[in-house]
Amino acid sequence: DATVPLVARKGRASYLGERSAGHLDPGAASAAILLRAAARTLG
Repeated sequence: DATVPLVARKGRASYLGERSAGHLDPGAASAAILLRAAARTLG
């Protein structure tokens, strides 16, 4: 959720410039899902 107000500077979303602000970063979202699943499995 913390990536929503940020403007993308790297990757494919960087081509959107200021228009990338207001959208959840897909990489951050998928990393959160993976970490949550790992924590459930290992914890």
